[in-house]
Amino acid sequence: MNKTARVLLSSWCVMACLGSAHARPLELDDVAREGELRFLAERPDAGAYRYDSRVEIEESSLRNGVVRVQTCHRQLDPNPRIVVLFNPDRVQHIEIVRAEGVERAWVDGNRVELAGVQRGGTVCINLRSRALDALEDGRWRLHVGPLMRRYLDGYLPMEADLHVRWPTGLLQVAAVEPVPQPGVRLSTQPDGAHLHIIFAGRLAARWELQRSSAAPSAR
Repeated sequence: MNKTARVLLSSWCVMACLGSAHARPLELDDVAREGELRFLAERPDAGAYRYDSRVEIEESSLRNGVVRVQTCHRQLDPNPRIVVLFNPDRVQHIEIVRAEGVERAWVDGNRVELAGVQRGGTVCINLRSRALDALEDGRWRLHVGPLMRRYLDGYLPMEADLHVRWPTGLLQVAAVEPVPQPGVRLSTQPDGAHLHIIFAGRLAARWELQRSSAAPSAR
């Protein structure tokens, strides 16, 4: 029976994968049930679906909230149709820059549609979005997700690489969600940060950023 994967993005991008195949047979304990979120120290199905995003924050982003985003969905599960929805109140531009193992990919308003997705397919999307929210305490918040790899009434394991970049010395990480733990690895540099997450379930990640102590005060 044909199914359509479809999900609404809270800030810029998310992917729901409805598929019946993965890299190797998974055990029942590998699948998260509805409402459950599990972080995995090691991936049980290496080589299966993974997601990565790269967010570019500029000085002007701190004033207008607009960032540039590059996202890729790799090693897709087979599906006759997938719809990726972007929040119409935030997204300003969407462009498909790469589509492999997909019969057809196109932009329709605030969404990207994929038809005839083959096992192992890839789609990469660039966009501009007002995704950075200023907080009252002088911080900024960036949301990612929800991210998931849906299968029937549960969720298969998946891997996410979330990168954020800014001019050297402009910002620093104040907090992240999920917090570092087995299955969640955070690394930071003067010009950005990276979260690597292996999980099963429905994940909403969050960056909280503040001006670096080395950065000049905002005018």
